[in-house]
Amino acid sequence: MSFRNLDIGLLRTFVAVAEKENFAVAAERVFRTQAAVSQQMQKLEAALGRTLFERVGRSKRLTPEGNRFLDHARRIVGLNDEAYRAMTQRDYDEPVRVGACADAVDSLVPGYLEMCAEAFPGLRVDIQVGRSRWLTSALRRGDIDLLVMLDPLPNPEFEQVVLRTSPVTWIAGARHHHQSGAPVPLVLIERACPFQSMAIKALSDADIPWHVAFQTSTLAGIRAALRAGMGVTPRTVEMLAPDLKVLDPNAGMPVLPSISYRLYARPGKLSESALGVSRLISPR
Repeated sequence: MSFRNLDIGLLRTFVAVAEKENFAVAAERVFRTQAAVSQQMQKLEAALGRTLFERVGRSKRLTPEGNRFLDHARRIVGLNDEAYRAMTQRDYDEPVRVGACADAVDSLVPGYLEMCAEAFPGLRVDIQVGRSRWLTSALRRGDIDLLVMLDPLPNPEFEQVVLRTSPVTWIAGARHHHQSGAPVPLVLIERACPFQSMAIKALSDADIPWHVAFQTSTLAGIRAALRAGMGVTPRTVEMLAPDLKVLDPNAGMPVLPSISYRLYARPGKLSESALGVSRLISPR
């Protein structure tokens, strides 16, 4: 009887989908796009020669064979993680200073902090949230070790890696009703940002009228305005919540380009703590 080596990454994603019963939610947990998760599960089913999931409404439920495989997958992933920690874990005394834009703190950073807490118990991580220019200067000075930002910095002076590329969509409150032909009411951050630039360019290129209905300095303000029905905003799908929605593609709004979250490292030699964190959160 011949055997095949099972891919730990596929098993980890399988466990996430099985527990969340939703590809989109599982994608958040394993730091991948929904399309990548779907491709991974197709690859796993092909390797096993078994159907592991069946669609029930908008959810993905395990088939009987999927249920039988789940316990094996959990044990394999758990043993893998235990072995990795046993061989790589070390005591890091020096704190890691991480800078991040507000969107990264709102979406990626909590998951990464959870990974750090599990992999490096006792490690102190200091998070600084700010604007791109201030954070870039802090990284250059060495005031922070790592930086998580959206899309490339204008200066290619730092080592970088793409953590995730996410689709940008038009997001509104759950009860928002799009008025075709009327100027699009935009809800924006009150400073220049990549979302604002891409939205205005896309609307202008499509000759769609628009106006700024609400401006705020925080993402909490953006959410409050959307929930109040004040307009729409361009944001990555990670911002979605039960009381928010993506505008219907048939509403006539222009398609927006995707955007990437990137990890930057300060110039010079990083501490062992910072190196450990950067290796942990970078895609492998």
